[in-house]
Amino acid sequence: MNAVSVSTTISAGRADRVTERRSLLLVARQRILLVASGFALVAMVALIKIGSFGFSERAIAATTLEEALLPPRGELTDRNGYPLARAFPAYALWFDPTALGEGEAPLVRSPREVAVRLNAIFPEMDIEVTAAKLASGRAGYLRRRVLPEDAERIHDLGEPALNLPQETERHYPQGSLGAHVLGYVDRDGIGRAGMERVLEERLTDPDLRDHPVALSIDMRVQGALEDELRRGMLAVDAKGAAGIVLDVDTGEVMALASLPEYDPNKVVAHDLMLPDEEAAEGGVPKAFNRVTNQVYELGSTFKPLTVAAAIDAGVVRDLGRPWNAAPVQVQGRTLRDSHFLGNSLNVPQTLIHSSNTVTARIADEMGQARLQRTLVDLGMSERPYIELPGRGKPIWEGGKWSRIKNMTVSYGHGVAVTPLHLASAYAAMVNGGLWRPATLNRLDPGKAPKGRRVFKESTSSRMRQLLRMITIYGTGKKADAPGYRVGGKTGSAEKPGVRGYRESSLISTFAAAFPMDKPRYVVVAMLDEPRGTTASSFQRTAAWNAAPIVGQLVPRIGPLLGVQPDTGHDVDISDLKPLVGDVD
Repeated sequence: MNAVSVSTTISAGRADRVTERRSLLLVARQRILLVASGFALVAMVALIKIGSFGFSERAIAATTLEEALLPPRGELTDRNGYPLARAFPAYALWFDPTALGEGEAPLVRSPREVAVRLNAIFPEMDIEVTAAKLASGRAGYLRRRVLPEDAERIHDLGEPALNLPQETERHYPQGSLGAHVLGYVDRDGIGRAGMERVLEERLTDPDLRDHPVALSIDMRVQGALEDELRRGMLAVDAKGAAGIVLDVDTGEVMALASLPEYDPNKVVAHDLMLPDEEAAEGGVPKAFNRVTNQVYELGSTFKPLTVAAAIDAGVVRDLGRPWNAAPVQVQGRTLRDSHFLGNSLNVPQTLIHSSNTVTARIADEMGQARLQRTLVDLGMSERPYIELPGRGKPIWEGGKWSRIKNMTVSYGHGVAVTPLHLASAYAAMVNGGLWRPATLNRLDPGKAPKGRRVFKESTSSRMRQLLRMITIYGTGKKADAPGYRVGGKTGSAEKPGVRGYRESSLISTFAAAFPMDKPRYVVVAMLDEPRGTTASSFQRTAAWNAAPIVGQLVPRIGPLLGVQPDTGHDVDISDLKPLVGDVD
């Protein structure tokens, strides 16, 4: 073969290989184009689908997802931001009879055996009731609020029909602290009492529920109030107790307590309603708020209010004037003091020794219209002003009062109001004369309501002197916390019964303010039916049981509220001291 033919053969082979490569490359490109077109088609379909979400009802799902990221219910905090009520993840115990399939027995063990094992985990679960639910074959809750450690024990029972769906529960991290302020939510998450009920709409609003709601109360002050009230109540075996700490210039409630308390984390039927026999004996459920919902005749705590009204009216001008202290005969009745206090008393002596007869004569000289008007201006003819839904209606006689009615009301009988009414009235009496409604919402600085004038500023100044003298020389001595310049008045009133007043049943109250040279807070402590015990020197009156509660409480809460003890300052009572003579 010559060279020419060899060269031609090689060139032809190369051409064939080039043609083959081009053919393979073309096929590869076609395949890539086909795959790319497929991806483009999928992407286009996806984009169209996504776009359609914006123009269909599926757009709602985005809102629902956003809501799902928020707490189902807003948080409640105290005025300093400490949590009082919040949502937390928990489990529920749900019985699913179809867990093993239709037609299969729902449980591995017998209903009673499962009920017994559940009772070992939750002793409060009645075995017979639980067994009946399991045997019924109907799906439903066996228990709400199951802790993680208990959920693990249920899982270990090996019963597929016992499901543990995760739910959101309302949790009160402080337990029973402030229960009557907070209230509680029911199993469906709806507020049923307290601020939970008041703020229901606010706490469940999707636009607002991620922002905590700050209440006016101070958790530290609340704890101290409940602690001292409980000590005092147990020391004298009282049926109940109530107390409040109120800012005199804003009306903000720093603490509010009603005892016995309940735990909003585990509300039981007995907390909400008593059996008929207990109710017939005068008992009230634990969830009942004695501060805002129960009305009482608050006795001698009304006497300073009567004196303030008389000073305002010009009836009392000379505090040294002697008033007849003998028993008062009026409309066939005799009004007396608890014991002989003297033939005559001036106004400071009247308050220090708590004379009914002189207070009645002051009110009589003033006239019924003026005292009645003052008490109306202090809000005592209406339900107390506060956000809580449970607010007691005063026992208040409308129209023109009789002469004897005016006299008895002057020392706290014949009108029944709540301890909150009394606290707001005392705030007005010592803060310069302005009455303001109480509130459980924290107020920003400068946002306190303007209020309405009830007393002159000069009258308020004089009453601060007189109230201070009561704790230095009179029935309020046991409330006199050194350095805190406490002023206040005791009140002990017999509880009314079907046949008149019951001498054996008292309401003992001490209403106070501190520091009296520049009042910041009012404190009211009340005991329901205290007994005479060793702790009270076998006495039942407020001087021996309610006043000491305030005396122990004020030094605990004063520094927390910015009031430091100062023995170098006090109310100037030098012009009044000579009027009371030698007092122990």
